[in-house]
Amino acid sequence: MKVLYITSEAKPFAASGGLGDVAGSLPAAITAKKTACRVVMPLYDAVPESLRAGMTFLTSFTVPVAWRRQYCGVFQAKIGATVYYLLDNQYYFKRAGLYGHYDDAERFAFFARAVLEMLPHIDYRPDILHANDWQTGLVPVYLSLFYSGNPSVAEYERYQNLKTVYTIHNIQYQGKYGRELLSDVFGIPEQSAGLVIHDECVNLMKGGIEAANWVTTVSPTYAKEILDPWYAHGLDGMLRAREWKLSGILNGIDTGDYNPETDPDLAANYSADSFSAGKAANKAALQKECGLPVNPDVPLIGMVTRLVSHKGLDLVKYAIPDLLADDLQILVLGAGDWAFESFFREAKERWPDKFCFYEGFHPAIARRVYAGSDIFLMPSKSEPCGLAQMVACRYGTLPVVRETGGLKDSITDCGEDFSRGEGGVGFTFKTYNAGDMLHAVYRAAGAWHNKTDWPQLVARAMRADFSWGKSALEYIRLYRALLK
Repeated sequence: MKVLYITSEAKPFAASGGLGDVAGSLPAAITAKKTACRVVMPLYDAVPESLRAGMTFLTSFTVPVAWRRQYCGVFQAKIGATVYYLLDNQYYFKRAGLYGHYDDAERFAFFARAVLEMLPHIDYRPDILHANDWQTGLVPVYLSLFYSGNPSVAEYERYQNLKTVYTIHNIQYQGKYGRELLSDVFGIPEQSAGLVIHDECVNLMKGGIEAANWVTTVSPTYAKEILDPWYAHGLDGMLRAREWKLSGILNGIDTGDYNPETDPDLAANYSADSFSAGKAANKAALQKECGLPVNPDVPLIGMVTRLVSHKGLDLVKYAIPDLLADDLQILVLGAGDWAFESFFREAKERWPDKFCFYEGFHPAIARRVYAGSDIFLMPSKSEPCGLAQMVACRYGTLPVVRETGGLKDSITDCGEDFSRGEGGVGFTFKTYNAGDMLHAVYRAAGAWHNKTDWPQLVARAMRADFSWGKSALEYIRLYRALLK
């Protein structure tokens, strides 16, 4: 069995968020389980020269994009045991940033079609095409329309029995475009418009869901939540009608990359067996770096987040005056909506000795926040999976999370008996309410002051298994079931 993992981003080549993390580590975990899995993605301008130097040019061909044809070059690279194909077209991909361009519809229509056109040109014959998010939603659509049932295409047998899996990483971002692009940009005939039209517009995520053999989300709870209008952003009806082919598999993290024993960005390295001195050194260094008083006797609450509403930041805004009335410190690292950025800038000026806002996203600083904080706050309104809560545990920082999506599936509550070996690895709350969030934070802060039990909680969190091993096996079982 062979899998081709199709993604718009992947570490270490180019990444903007959680999808890049997943695509950079899940295929490697699948490969480690003795199942062939290769990755294909665009060759963006953002790909570092150091990685370009290790690429090999394989071939080039032209790709139909509606009524025109465009050049595509194929480069191959290898990271560890995983082979990557990077598709080159400088008109579409030699730009600043991965997304947000006026012609993203055409860019990713080209990419989806190029992936399928590439198959006869490479020495790899996949059985499964695994597409991800709206940027690759057209892959199963184009396969069903133009390839799997079309004997006139080159090497038709390559496409005939291909199965497709489509993963929704965040249903909020669906790739919606005007219906007028249906033929001229996407090249989809009017008689097949039902594959992609939803609410009178082209919806690329809808197309992926409709055309794929199976649909997954990034956590079991999120797979249930998106059947509800509250979470589904308009796709709940069609998902309920296709619930028979929907399941959730919890993401993992790359525990080799996120490793406090070897992380070069930390002030001091440490392990689950010996962390007290290392955590203390990282906390002091983080407080100093962010301009907070260096004080080991107050809990430091960290957040690493995009500043958007579904991350629960309205709860944080409401609760900050109450939180900072207590003896603790808060550090927020992130960028996003202007309203949240402005609020946190003002909070930094109002409480300079207790609150710090580090604007922007800085990967090295993020790791120092994971390592130097005592408590990690993640009160999301919705969270398909979330990786930050897992990374926080890996670095011995106890998360406070709302029970939604992957947060519910990955973080169990410590309860009251902190010393129980089978206990949880964080503090949770259920309702989307600032009072409930405050109660969970106060429970975590109270536990931090318990100097007997808190080290046991830290060690337990650091030893929790958030690796990709279990998830990779679940994907492999799914692939095999589709091929039966």
